[in-house]
Amino acid sequence: MKNLREKTADSSLDEMLKALEPQMKHILYRYRIPEQDAEDLLQQTLLTLLYKRHEIQKPEPWILATFRNRCIMYWRSRQSQLHQAVDTAILELFAEPGSLSQESTELSHDLEKAIARLPNRCQRILRLRYGLDYRPAEVAEALGYKPSSIRKITNRCLAALAKQLIVAGFPGAKSRAASA
Repeated sequence: MKNLREKTADSSLDEMLKALEPQMKHILYRYRIPEQDAEDLLQQTLLTLLYKRHEIQKPEPWILATFRNRCIMYWRSRQSQLHQAVDTAILELFAEPGSLSQESTELSHDLEKAIARLPNRCQRILRLRYGLDYRPAEVAEALGYKPSSIRKITNRCLAALAKQLIVAGFPGAKSRAASA
């Protein structure tokens, strides 16, 4: 049986969450968090609160700020997953062009069209990185970029390519974007 102190802590947390509910719903709406993922974000926030409860002086603003940050991190993670999916698709389509099936040849052609709509800088980066299988340091050297910045530039180019593929109706791009 819980002692009086634990009961009081549970009820005060419930009351606090009930008071914060409208603001938290607004955060979920603002960041367009899918309903099925909202509960996970809230649980992560509350677990962090539990671990740091002795360090937190004002729990209400802390919960809201942490919850907002979790929503931001949620979308960054999803974006990263989309980039990885596009990254993998590019590698597969550029690999061994002589042995592609009819469907892969068509997908490769669609991919080339999408890349052609990107800025020249992105076209060069993607062709070197994936078409010629250059390592990031080699891409940076070939194009005159700092090795430390090539990853960020490549991710921006992959994001632009992902948008192009989704707009063009690239098979699987929407499902990758939804699952990422």
